Amino acid sequence: MRTPAFWYRPAGALAGLLAPVGSLYGLGGALRTWSATPQPAGVPVLCVGNLVAGGAGKTPVAVSILQALTARGVAAHALTRGHGGAERGPLAVDPARHGAADVGDEALLLAGHAPTWVARDRAAGARAAVAAGAQAIVMDDGFQNPALAKDLSLLVVDGATGFGNGRLVPAGPLREPVARGLARADAVVVMGEDRAGVAARVAPLPVLRARIAAEDSGLAGRRVLAFAGIGRPEKFFDTLRALGAEVAEAHPFADHHPYREDEVRRLLTRAEALAAEPVTTAKDAVRLPATLRERVRVLPVRAAWDDPTALDALLDRLLAKGGHRGEAA
Repeated sequence: MRTPAFWYRPAGALAGLLAPVGSLYGLGGALRTWSATPQPAGVPVLCVGNLVAGGAGKTPVAVSILQALTARGVAAHALTRGHGGAERGPLAVDPARHGAADVGDEALLLAGHAPTWVARDRAAGARAAVAAGAQAIVMDDGFQNPALAKDLSLLVVDGATGFGNGRLVPAGPLREPVARGLARADAVVVMGEDRAGVAARVAPLPVLRARIAAEDSGLAGRRVLAFAGIGRPEKFFDTLRALGAEVAEAHPFADHHPYREDEVRRLLTRAEALAAEPVTTAKDAVRLPATLRERVRVLPVRAAWDDPTALDALLDRLLAKGGHRGEAA
């Protein structure tokens, strides 16, 4: 689905009408958590999650953590549900054999940096990863999934939008009440400028600050047709403008949108008519038809930490819990 605009406005009439459904959604999540017995993985488990539906920057943060653990000599594996893919798992992701329709876009991005497992049953996925040699597991999402015991949980929050209108899905973006989620978190990662006052809201939890940084793109002064099917496509369009690109047209799609060949061809034709270069995100690129993928420019991004030592301290804490300090720790 496309993120509803009213989720990020002061609660209005529509949010009020949907609030009873949101209350039922929250009750279902609470019952699921209270009735579950989380299973230990036998190795340190770090969960990168959030409290809202839609994009907050979890996957770039998870990739950054996987890279940091690998640099310490820790065999870190990624674990994800595989949203948008048909495979239930546990399945080791192979980008040479699997596409987004099989394992989802996030799994393919993670697999470019570390061994990655797709599993609807997170505990079973963790067992498969450990059997394959994982010394630590980084979960991309799964904060609300109680099946697997977590040693460290980071909540990623968009500094521009925070927790939206403060209501539960479908009345707002929240997957669970903020207070309940914060009670299970170990730290919060605020992505971008904290215009929503997130740091004050989550106190006294430790706050790490990071931002989504685009790799050197060479797009300054270039005329582009931009399209994206992510949680908040406007963030991508704003990033292009900040890089100096002229966005001739911007086409938003729903998160995890499966691009059909005919609609991509229409975008390419429109870009040609505008004398513009088609450009999208790395997450979208893996969902493009393979025959057309090379005709679209991709803007890679990464999580850039304001204070990398704060992340190092959290990873020290994670590995100490599991009795594994790595080669460089």
